[in-house]
Amino acid sequence: MLIKNAQIVTRDEAFTGTVRIEDGRIADIAPGNTAARDAADWDGDYLLPGLVELHTDNIEKHLAPRPGVLWDHEAAIIVHDAQVASAGITTVFDALGVGSRPEDGVRGRELQVKCAQAIGRFVDEGLLRADHFLHLRCEVGTTDVVDIFDSLSAHPLFRLASVMDHTPGQRQWQDHEKWRKYQERHGKWTDEHANAVLAQLAEHQARFAAAHRAQIVARCNELKIALASHDDTLVEHVDEAARDGIVLAEFPTTLEAARAAREHGIATIMGAPNVVRGGSHSGNVSALELAREGLLDILSSDYVPSSLLIAVFALVEKAGWSLPRAVATVSWTPAHAAGLHDRGAIALGLRGDFVRVALRDGLAVPRETYRAGRRVC
Repeated sequence: MLIKNAQIVTRDEAFTGTVRIEDGRIADIAPGNTAARDAADWDGDYLLPGLVELHTDNIEKHLAPRPGVLWDHEAAIIVHDAQVASAGITTVFDALGVGSRPEDGVRGRELQVKCAQAIGRFVDEGLLRADHFLHLRCEVGTTDVVDIFDSLSAHPLFRLASVMDHTPGQRQWQDHEKWRKYQERHGKWTDEHANAVLAQLAEHQARFAAAHRAQIVARCNELKIALASHDDTLVEHVDEAARDGIVLAEFPTTLEAARAAREHGIATIMGAPNVVRGGSHSGNVSALELAREGLLDILSSDYVPSSLLIAVFALVEKAGWSLPRAVATVSWTPAHAAGLHDRGAIALGLRGDFVRVALRDGLAVPRETYRAGRRVC
């Protein structure tokens, strides 16, 4: 496959040129044009590396398309896969929440195990467009998180785990009212019910969080699974993460936590929707603020797959970043953080994972997605 007249974005520069793919890998990159008749003319569109997504809850939107409605999990996975591929994502870590809590919804034990099994089967059968891995999001303040982790830890696609604590009163949910408002998005609660849930969550955190976090960390270290922290707010949270050997800080909620992560050599992941919207939906620190402070390493689409590409160009426009630097947050840096060294850049010898992107009135529009040199969307 030969592509010409593309705006190629490598790790170091952007230029108009040609790219040749052989046997699923990038065989040649050259500036300028070519007279070859068999070359596909991209008419000046961008040729970016395929996007690498380390944390997405997108499956959950398809599992529960309406309040009180649970959709078939296999159908949900197929549509999720098509959506991420159409957004230019060629490698995706499907985030599965493990650890049963009140009001489980789509994060209940049985459903998440079924999803993990179905993703593995679909990969084996060659049904999915993107390259899929599993990210186990471990809710440490729950009774059964370690048991569920153990049941999934031998899954062949398991590559990343995060330890998280969403107990109201700290981290992301310091404000009980904001937590309750989020929970009530699917229907109002009585004060009696809200207070009962709060009491149970606090009791479970006191009993289980510290011990279960230690057990998950120990298991991941033994399995050589990359570990992420979640919603670090205080410097003490980051210090604890560093002691645990954590390499990724997902969505730190304060500037102080992000600075502490940088001092410890922990890469910071922020939500691309935070960049696109200009702020956090939870009232936490702005991803653009971290970008301007040089504290942003990786972007995650979180709950909107299309936000990754939009955020890349927003970093250029609003944070003054170069395009190669912005593109690295959704390709090279997350790939290497996850130990995937065969992808993440337009470079000789790497897999031919790339996406064709048109920029129309400032909007990034993915037009074609290729995985290992084969068009998948």
